[in-house]
Amino acid sequence: MSRTAYSFRFIRSQSARWLIISLGFLAGIAQAVEVRFEPVAEGVYAHIGDMGPRTLANEGLNANIGLVVTPAGAVLIDSGATFASARKIHEAIRRVTSQPLRWVVNTGGQDHRWLGNSYFKTQGVEIIAHAQAEADMRNRGGEQVEGLRASLGPLTQGTVPTLPTRWLAKPDERLELGGVVFEFKYRGGAHTPGDMLVWLPQKQVLFSGDVVYVDRLLGVLPFSQTKPWLATFAEIEKLAPASIVPGHGRVTDLRTAQADTRDYLLALRAHMKKAVDDGVEISAAIKSFDARPFMHLLNAAELMPGNASRTYLELERE
Repeated sequence: MSRTAYSFRFIRSQSARWLIISLGFLAGIAQAVEVRFEPVAEGVYAHIGDMGPRTLANEGLNANIGLVVTPAGAVLIDSGATFASARKIHEAIRRVTSQPLRWVVNTGGQDHRWLGNSYFKTQGVEIIAHAQAEADMRNRGGEQVEGLRASLGPLTQGTVPTLPTRWLAKPDERLELGGVVFEFKYRGGAHTPGDMLVWLPQKQVLFSGDVVYVDRLLGVLPFSQTKPWLATFAEIEKLAPASIVPGHGRVTDLRTAQADTRDYLLALRAHMKKAVDDGVEISAAIKSFDARPFMHLLNAAELMPGNASRTYLELERE
């Protein structure tokens, strides 16, 4: 075969390869997620995200997002994973209310909590988060975008790590918009270092961010801290909300949140503390943890070993 013919075949094969990839992305986009805000209480809504991994079909929106409508404007709880998905979220807000979007609140530093900021900043919306999220966002933002690019490809176009425009510095902060009170509570982080609660006392609704997982197992990541996570959960118990919009899973009540989140963290910490105190080696400690009460939760089998390992290491440092 001549060099010219070989080159032509190579170019044709590469073109075919990229055509297949492009068609795959287009097929995924055609089946893309629909953002739908469903009522939780009067003027309070939630979009319940996919509980599986980040995929082209869900556009990285595998977490819950909240919306509060007041007479003076709307407030979005978490901005989504990308510029494109944030634009979809904004379109969904407009289907619910004609009120302008005034605030976006980032409940933590996980990608689907804040990377949509890049879109909302172009809309002139004030973006709010706790100051303890800043270092985490700065440190992991670029890495998070790269991770999303691997699964979402061109749907990440325009997504740039964009920090909030207003930082809350105190453990408890209170803001009001259109007569609706928003209380922000930070107790040291949880799934990410900047995780905070958004409490609507007049509505008795809590947006927990990634402090509460139901229906699926929570993830203890290298930067998670289970001790303040439980302290944050204790704050939820003090509030005794009528409804909880968790970070992942269906809108729920306190009892279910306790069973799926608090009880798992308590069991994990108690087991690993005893193992550390008794000098049990980490692999043996992981194998001996009784995970049966929590195996009904989605992703339990995959996440259990890593959660146990990181909790053991955390207890060693305490």
